[in-house]
Amino acid sequence: MNQATLHQLKVFEAAARHSSFTRAAEELFLTQPTVSMQIKQLTKSVGLPLFEQVGKRLFLTEAGRELFATCRQIFETIAQFEMTVADLKGLKQGQLRLAVITTAKYFIPRLLGPFCQLYPGIEISLQVTNHERILERMSNNMDDLYIMSQVPDHLDVSYQPFLDNPLVVFAPVNHPLAKEKNISIQRLTNEPFIMREPGSGTRQAVQQLFEEHGVKVKVKLELGSNEAIKQAIAGGLGISVLSRHTLMPDSTEFSILDVEHFPIQRTWYMVHPSGKQLSIVARTYYEYLLEAAKKFVKETGYSKLEKVKDEVENLEIS
Repeated sequence: MNQATLHQLKVFEAAARHSSFTRAAEELFLTQPTVSMQIKQLTKSVGLPLFEQVGKRLFLTEAGRELFATCRQIFETIAQFEMTVADLKGLKQGQLRLAVITTAKYFIPRLLGPFCQLYPGIEISLQVTNHERILERMSNNMDDLYIMSQVPDHLDVSYQPFLDNPLVVFAPVNHPLAKEKNISIQRLTNEPFIMREPGSGTRQAVQQLFEEHGVKVKVKLELGSNEAIKQAIAGGLGISVLSRHTLMPDSTEFSILDVEHFPIQRTWYMVHPSGKQLSIVARTYYEYLLEAAKKFVKETGYSKLEKVKDEVENLEIS
């Protein structure tokens, strides 16, 4: 390994991550023959095969998996050193790797904009995926911070709540129940229902509530994105339960039904594996997000307090 270069390790890491020499070449702006040559030289230095090809698929050997893990540690240490030096110089530079569940895309970009203006030297990598994929990324320590609304109980993690995430019943604006108050949850059994895909945190929370109250809804569609569900609702295909954050302030296509036991009160958390040493950049964003979330609540005009006031007013009217 004394003859291995940092460049060869970067090429190998990209190829291992993508399971493809072609995609590694595209990411690193190299030709595929160049990637193949760098991997060949690195393999010679290690003295054992790093990849094996089965059919058209590329897999890491045992030595390759060990080297891949080592590469991640090396690059993490180098990145930490670069950010420490930048901090000593009074600068905030480096990369912030965020992974968020799909619903968070409705507000996280709005909170990232001002952060990027404050720290233009920070590059941000944002991965948007569902709950199961977030857990997979967290298990592999692929990101700095994770934004999610359900803290995993089978992983050793540290977490910090920063924003409410109420789940509400969405319906078309002209739905017959739109003007009713205190709708029984049992009445949802008569409505065609649109569900998120299995593995979604929102779906898990909804199913848990329905099971607690013996409610069985007619699932007409299963869709993998909030936007697809909203389009289906607007098209009159059914109703659904989504995060309140997915409703834009100027939206006129939807109504939120006043159903008992709703909203399902959930919370957005910043999560990272316990024992993980956050980089200077990650700590900076961590502290920034706590303050930015408070301003976001004021700007959007929705909070738990306002929800309580709405419920009190409804009781007084009835």
